[in-house]
Amino acid sequence: MRSSSSTTAKSLPLKRRLYFLLKLACFVITVLMFCEFLIYYVVIFQCQWPEVKGGAHVDKKETSTSVLKAMILADTHLLGEIKGHWLDKLRREWQMERSFQTALWLLQPDIVFILGDVFDEGKWSLPQAWADDVRRFRKMFKHPVSTELVVIVGNHDIGFHYEMTTYKVNRFEKVFNFTSGKLITRKGINFVIVNSVALEGDGCAVCRTSEAKLVALSHKLNCSQQKPNHSDKRCSDVEKLPASEPILLQHYPLYRKSDAECTGEDSAPPEEKNIPFKEKYDVLSQEASQKLMWWFHPRLILSGHTHSACEVLHAGKIPEISVPSFSWRNRNNPSFIMGSITPTDFSLQKCFLPYESRVFTIYCAAGALLVILILAHFQLLTPPFYFAQRLISKHKAV
Repeated sequence: MRSSSSTTAKSLPLKRRLYFLLKLACFVITVLMFCEFLIYYVVIFQCQWPEVKGGAHVDKKETSTSVLKAMILADTHLLGEIKGHWLDKLRREWQMERSFQTALWLLQPDIVFILGDVFDEGKWSLPQAWADDVRRFRKMFKHPVSTELVVIVGNHDIGFHYEMTTYKVNRFEKVFNFTSGKLITRKGINFVIVNSVALEGDGCAVCRTSEAKLVALSHKLNCSQQKPNHSDKRCSDVEKLPASEPILLQHYPLYRKSDAECTGEDSAPPEEKNIPFKEKYDVLSQEASQKLMWWFHPRLILSGHTHSACEVLHAGKIPEISVPSFSWRNRNNPSFIMGSITPTDFSLQKCFLPYESRVFTIYCAAGALLVILILAHFQLLTPPFYFAQRLISKHKAV
């Protein structure tokens, strides 16, 4: 009898310890699940597609089917083998993958545009490293057949102008089916894809080819926007495109002096806003910017490169939106643009991703609570009630 009772007494502390460990494990798993998975659903669920102003003659059903839902992001900068630490890669790529896949599932866009600098080391990558980067990109940004993915080239993908080669350009074009001067028309909306790195204006081989394609496309678009009864011999044999004014998609922004006029919580930091931009490095040259405006007369320009948000009005009427970086390596508050677009109008809305500082705050609070629970379990932390009781009893004794 004594031996059985002693065995039961010994097993009770063991069960309590196992039960405590189980509770700790559940707590840790819950925190991890929320911070690494559920938080993306909680945050992105709050984003909604903006409404486009429709004419009185257009009913709701026709409007909903004619609106193109476009998701626009930029500067993912997938780390390479030279500068990318494995832990940094793992963390940043997981964040972007979860954000992108959650956004696809919740928002179901018709088309996604990535405005360049997909890779961080594309300008240096040897064939094997390039193949590995492409494989990881395809895994992170996989998408259903119902959603189209369009990728624009950036300077980190093929190098700045002085690093750019035909080999690097062709390598990128082969993987992403990218061509500068390419027109993408969806639901009557014209999108012009531009290799802004090739707008150097120095007559290099890639630059000449790119500019020639842009000029030819400009001619087509301008002829297509003329009235049917307008007689122009130059347009007689030109293939007619939808008459919608185009939207330019490129990596470099058009020329602006700096980010001094940019506002918003995701604009450049105050200490950086007044730093002058360098032409052909931070922004396109004034000459290249004027050419694009003359050629296409766009109704909207979407660009990346600066990693910060900015909205600029060119010629007092043409808006350009600089899309911030999609990577937490570049920002504490990454975001993407949601665009509801029709052939004659558009409406844009920004969708912020989880703030990394808030995720760290949750982890720190959970870690502190975990330490308190462990100390309390092993009676290494005196509960405040008993601590106060002891003080009162000592005071009475005195």
